[in-house]
Amino acid sequence: MSSTLFPQHVIARKRDGHALTREEIAAFVRGATDGSWADYQLSAMLMAIFLRGMTAEETAVYTEAMMRSGFVADLSNVKQPKADKHSTGGVGDKISLHLAPMIAACGVAVPMISGRGLGHTGGTLDKLESIPGFRVNLSFAEYRAQVEKIGLCLIGQTAELAPADKKLYALRDVTGTVECVPLICASILSKKLAEGTDVLVGDVKFGRGAFMKNRADARRLAEALVTVATAMGTPMRAVLTAMDEPLGRAVGNALEVAESIECLKGHGPADTMEVTFALGEQMLLLAKAAESKDEARGKLERAIASGAALGKFREMIAAQGGDARVVDEPGRLPQAKLKVPLVAPHGGWVRDVDAMGVALAALRLGAGRAKAEDRIDHAVGVSGLVKIGERVEAGAPLCVIHASDEKSLAEARARLEGAIEVGETLRAAAKLVDEIVG
Repeated sequence: MSSTLFPQHVIARKRDGHALTREEIAAFVRGATDGSWADYQLSAMLMAIFLRGMTAEETAVYTEAMMRSGFVADLSNVKQPKADKHSTGGVGDKISLHLAPMIAACGVAVPMISGRGLGHTGGTLDKLESIPGFRVNLSFAEYRAQVEKIGLCLIGQTAELAPADKKLYALRDVTGTVECVPLICASILSKKLAEGTDVLVGDVKFGRGAFMKNRADARRLAEALVTVATAMGTPMRAVLTAMDEPLGRAVGNALEVAESIECLKGHGPADTMEVTFALGEQMLLLAKAAESKDEARGKLERAIASGAALGKFREMIAAQGGDARVVDEPGRLPQAKLKVPLVAPHGGWVRDVDAMGVALAALRLGAGRAKAEDRIDHAVGVSGLVKIGERVEAGAPLCVIHASDEKSLAEARARLEGAIEVGETLRAAAKLVDEIVG
């Protein structure tokens, strides 16, 4: 090996602000994959990148190296165009559950590899696993066969998929290097582009309940994602969406599945459907399944009205071993022991529903994970949440708390009382769909 590719020399070059060569980036990613770089060397490199950044070209090379550190799916046998979406995570964000079957019902295949929730944000896999029997751990052969057969599959990351990311993500989490756009870009895209999609749409959230708290940071991430994905040959657009209040009226795994079923039946909350249509329009446009936003919107609305989207959801559940009867009988989903309304202490306008406060209440109930190894209670959470700008009367429910025991119920109630504000003056909700990047 050339001395310039010794770990300490590659680290020093990035520490000193140089752009890394393709060979140096490959050495770093290979070191993370095969263990030839020690954890302290990988950590030092991550900190150097965090402090010095990466050029767009470096980020694209790094993302491709991460992607090719493991298995890259070949879905060339799938005749339809293939589209996917990725969300940076929020509170009550169940959109993948109903958007994926909507897109599939429009003739565009959706090969989706999703993640689990951690901290205050929920995970698509945890929501799907609240459906009795649903399997998220399919092999790539099963995944490919299902996408070919029904045009839709939602699974979790396997050990073969971007193993370098799994190693480096764990180190970023404990070395204070999470909030770095090039590292975030590579982590997201290395997995998404390895799944075999043709086009990708990002839902990049900003606000109190989002990973990115301010719009400027979210826009920088959106631009980087679009630039890098496009440079790697995958057309991408990103939609900036606000995450100051929860999305929809339910937060919690089984509760969000039930709400997604309502969306597929045409009864979804207005805010949830606004984001759903904004993302779905871009997916159909990029996949060339529609020539205008109006045409794309019409196709999505017809997929719901005809029952085709709901049928695709039912078909996917059955294909992945789940109890498809939940589509018509949501009561088959896990149910909490306690269901207690939180009532308004006085009448007025709903002035605030703090997404982070609601998320922390759900976390205390057991709907999320404070640590990766924590167990999820799929039944608990919050339903019937009021929305900013609505009028409530004294004693009317602000939400219903679904709890497994009195202790967590009391703690969640205290959180929610601090998160929901009712006042005498009307406050308009923030604009939800902010901008389309790309």
